[in-house]
Amino acid sequence: MSDASRLKAIVRTEFGKGAARRTRRDGNVPAVLYGHKADPQHLAIDAKAFARVLRENGTNAVLTLDIDGSEQLALTKSVVVHPIRRYIEHADLLVIIKGEKVIVDVPVVVTGDGAPGSVVTQDANVISLEADAMSIPEQIEFSIEGAEIGTQVLASELTLPAGATLQSDPETLIVNVVAPALEEEETTEEEGGEAAAAEESAGDESAEG
Repeated sequence: MSDASRLKAIVRTEFGKGAARRTRRDGNVPAVLYGHKADPQHLAIDAKAFARVLRENGTNAVLTLDIDGSEQLALTKSVVVHPIRRYIEHADLLVIIKGEKVIVDVPVVVTGDGAPGSVVTQDANVISLEADAMSIPEQIEFSIEGAEIGTQVLASELTLPAGATLQSDPETLIVNVVAPALEEEETTEEEGGEAAAAEESAGDESAEG
């Protein structure tokens, strides 16, 4: 991510749930900009433009906000999306300065297929890392192509972009390549359960007799 996406922001003077609803009804996202010991600013950002930026740059999008003619760099820290209607309800933005580093959560994308007969499970979908605010990766990719059963990938084994450092526990399990569950074992467990149920039923009938 080299250039910050430019968005016009309007300073909000009304607060509360009612004001937020009116902001969204006007096609904007209620947002709060904070950080660097500055007083929080309550803003309204065009909803369609903001959604497009998130689609193109991911959830850690860096923005150049035009606030009443004054430019401010900001990092998208959190976005609240309506669980059913899927529109953006609210956003928290962090003031940043070119050259500084920030700690962010970045998605981990596993590519490729394990060795034939193996099952690949992903235990962690995101990792925390510190990176230049203007060079935050959208995602970290790791290939498990041909990985044999028993292979485990830890956070420390992921390749990070230049200048980025891992903040998650290095021992965090990302990927585990295991053998598939055997049908015979499942059948045995089922038969054992049926036998136990039959014994229990027989015992109940004896008690009744």
